[in-house]
Amino acid sequence: MFRHYFVCAITMLDRYTITKILATVTTFSLTFLSLTVVSAQDILVEAESFEEHGGWKLDTQFIREMGSPYLLAHGLGRPVNDATTTVEFPEAGEYHVWVRTKDWVARWNAEGQPGRFQVVVDGQPLGETFGTNGAEWFWQDGGTVTVSDEQPVKVALHDLTGFDGRCDAILFSKSNTPPPNTSDILPTWRRQRLGLKEQPTEKPDYDLVVIGGGYAGMASAISAARMGCKVALIQDRPVLGGNGSSEIRVWAMGNIRRGKYTRIGEIVEEFCDRATKSPGTYEEFEDAKKERIVRAEKNIDLFLNHHAYQVDTEGDMLRSVSAFNTKTSEQLKFSGRLFADCTGHGTIGYLAKADWDMTPDGRMGMSNMWAWDEAEEPRSFPETPWALDLEMADFPYPRDHHGQWFWESGFDKDPLGDAEGIRDWNLRAVYGAFNAMKNRDGAADHKTAYLTWIAYIGGPRESRRLLGDVVLTKEDIIAKRDFKDGCVPSTWSIDLHYGKEEYAKKFPDNPFISIAVHDKRVDRSYGYPVPYRCFYSRNIDNLFMAGRNISVTHEALGTTRVMKTCGMMGEVVGKAASLCVLHNTSPRDIYENYWSELDGLLKLPGKAYRESVSERIVIPEGSMKQATDVGKVPGIDPGSLVGIVIDDVDAEMEGRWFEGVGIQGFVGLGYRFTKADKPASMVFRTKIEEPGRYDVRLAYQPHASHSDRVPVVIQAGGQTLKVWLNMKKATKPEPFQSLGEFDVRAGEPISVTLANEGVKGSVYADAVQIVVVDAKENTSQEQGN
Repeated sequence: MFRHYFVCAITMLDRYTITKILATVTTFSLTFLSLTVVSAQDILVEAESFEEHGGWKLDTQFIREMGSPYLLAHGLGRPVNDATTTVEFPEAGEYHVWVRTKDWVARWNAEGQPGRFQVVVDGQPLGETFGTNGAEWFWQDGGTVTVSDEQPVKVALHDLTGFDGRCDAILFSKSNTPPPNTSDILPTWRRQRLGLKEQPTEKPDYDLVVIGGGYAGMASAISAARMGCKVALIQDRPVLGGNGSSEIRVWAMGNIRRGKYTRIGEIVEEFCDRATKSPGTYEEFEDAKKERIVRAEKNIDLFLNHHAYQVDTEGDMLRSVSAFNTKTSEQLKFSGRLFADCTGHGTIGYLAKADWDMTPDGRMGMSNMWAWDEAEEPRSFPETPWALDLEMADFPYPRDHHGQWFWESGFDKDPLGDAEGIRDWNLRAVYGAFNAMKNRDGAADHKTAYLTWIAYIGGPRESRRLLGDVVLTKEDIIAKRDFKDGCVPSTWSIDLHYGKEEYAKKFPDNPFISIAVHDKRVDRSYGYPVPYRCFYSRNIDNLFMAGRNISVTHEALGTTRVMKTCGMMGEVVGKAASLCVLHNTSPRDIYENYWSELDGLLKLPGKAYRESVSERIVIPEGSMKQATDVGKVPGIDPGSLVGIVIDDVDAEMEGRWFEGVGIQGFVGLGYRFTKADKPASMVFRTKIEEPGRYDVRLAYQPHASHSDRVPVVIQAGGQTLKVWLNMKKATKPEPFQSLGEFDVRAGEPISVTLANEGVKGSVYADAVQIVVVDAKENTSQEQGN
């Protein structure tokens, strides 16, 4: 019971009193009890330590901003079930109540208070409603409550709206003085009232301490453990996978098992998701499988729900990382030889004073994707005057019942100091859009619509990048600069996101819809090999990094940041760490003096293992068959074709599309196909640089299983043309069939959209080719339009 709170007695404590208290409450801090004067009887109840969270969600992503985890009533507009706990008061009587909370829309002077909730003590709600004022976190005065002699007392958080009310902690006090409103993590005031030990529990002697449980962190830990390292893996969420978990639901992109080291990616292949769209379903992300694979490694100690917040350094070396349990606040201190920052934000490197960089503005933002469905009967949705003021024309319609990756904002906002504000703006955008669908000009078409999921955990893309001995640039990648230590193939295009102004005319300060701008000069098949020297700090001698905080520029991050690529970085880091332990040396020294050994390890199967770093490596039965000829283009090389070629890997897909290679004659690495059971579409987009008349062509191969009436919409030159293709047949020359010729001015877009609406059979999508048939001089008048 006393893990929830600490009681401070109003008295001058003598030896007898201290002895009596120590005999009764063994969990009190000895350091604190050595004090002779304590101010008042205080009982601090941390919301995250409630015995039952009910429908409230534990939110840990903003601890560095506001100092603590908190509970969030994320009910999608429907009040969530109560969070409950029991508290034993030291004596009956009247207590003043303070609740740390905020009105989360007050910073925008928005109408209404969506985050309202009550605190219920012994079955009676307090007279004050919380979450009703304060643009920042503060202790809201809840008045007083009279506690009887009957103990323990049940305390509950009762949500009133379902619209993201939030509670950090409750203080019951005999004093009417509000508690200190510090945003420090576990300040002395809280530690004393929670009865925490002054010093954290030691977790010593790890070979590698990995902080961050996304793809990069998981792969780092597994790779190092299989090569004989003793590993601690620290994750501040209850699930692994990061952006690729059921909490955020970004499907895993980036090609693996290719390039110079075709074994790299085999570990990622074991745990990666198989989601068919982004956002996918809860089940597709297989959180339990990820945890099971990590726990199967006997050399890994997994610490879920632990937030790393403090480091100890000695000269240019990291010595330890301290973390606290986000449910109980218990502190742990992890000591080790090596550390891997896989936090995505470069948090550990930053705390250790590693060299770092962050693009000052124009960064990629945070997304909060969402989904909706339709009931058999009409469903109502509350009016949201506090959300963004949207009509149906103000946002892209969420086709296939979901709002996908481009629901993103925060491009010029502080991604570290105001991440909660960026997330909350995203929530206001989603709720405003759904309000337009339900209560405004979309109401007639959405009577049965209801929300099924909104990501309350943000999907960030960019913040700090830690600097290594090589800072990889866009120019390096495009020129295919050959580094000796190039090892992780990056196959995603240089994909940078910016606010899309056409959907944010009302909100120029922070657009909530993004556009992806692709530089497609990345080798999408073989992959550009990212050098190992991007994976360790140039000034903290025992710090690795893997994931989106590696040593690259803002532009280069556009290709290296996708999850399977980040996971392969972790595989390299884990193997390098084992050599550091074996030779008692630094990550830099592996490149300078032991590169041939790391080269050998990188050629081993992902399931290869050894009991310790000095023992023999075993290749177990059941190891993956080595990928062969991966990275060679099996179809028509897009680079060999004239004009503009947009392959299927560069198209925007919605719904379920399957990859195929069975019907020969395709462009690039393969093609996509979809069936008629669920809605699906694919859009090929480009922009014309030179004016002229262009032939727009679609590549497909005929087959008896294909539909004979596939709808294709072409938008070019200010025209929209819809054609119906018989994909059972094809005209010559194959594989490209002309869809029509269009007069297009400089700067105008062209798009080709395929869909499976009303088809019988499958729809085949391979590539679009745009070829000039009559060039025109680029006049000044055309340039200005």
